[in-house]
Amino acid sequence: MKLNELKYTEGARKTSKRVGRGQGSGMGKTSSRGQKGQNSRSGGGVAIGFEGGQTPFFKRMPKRGFTNFNRKEYAVVNVKDLNSFEDGAEVDYAALRQAGLVKKQLDGVKVLGNGTLEKKLTVKAKKFSKAAQKAIEDAGGKAEVL
Repeated sequence: MKLNELKYTEGARKTSKRVGRGQGSGMGKTSSRGQKGQNSRSGGGVAIGFEGGQTPFFKRMPKRGFTNFNRKEYAVVNVKDLNSFEDGAEVDYAALRQAGLVKKQLDGVKVLGNGTLEKKLTVKAKKFSKAAQKAIEDAGGKAEVL
């Protein structure tokens, strides 16, 4: 069997109604909408979530919390992951991206202190945790805040 020979199972796909195509279609005149009323008109029907005038569900639910639209989200890298770089290398976003340690830049890169660092590196990032900064400096490297 080849891809071009694949067929849908009998009855799996139903052809859509072709409405408004004249009397011979079997759905002429009112196009299966009935005579009059809201749903027979173009653009007719009720809005999503409308419950006939009753207070809608989303308004009955309690509202909680707060969304800070100024929130900063950082791409996170741990100190143990930096061991993949050569000794004496300069590590910045571009290097992290190339090594596959960071997918998106977001609002910058934050280095966290999980694990140990055995190499002397110059790390450039937006933020460092205190443990990460200490680990980098203990290994003889430098942590530069951008």
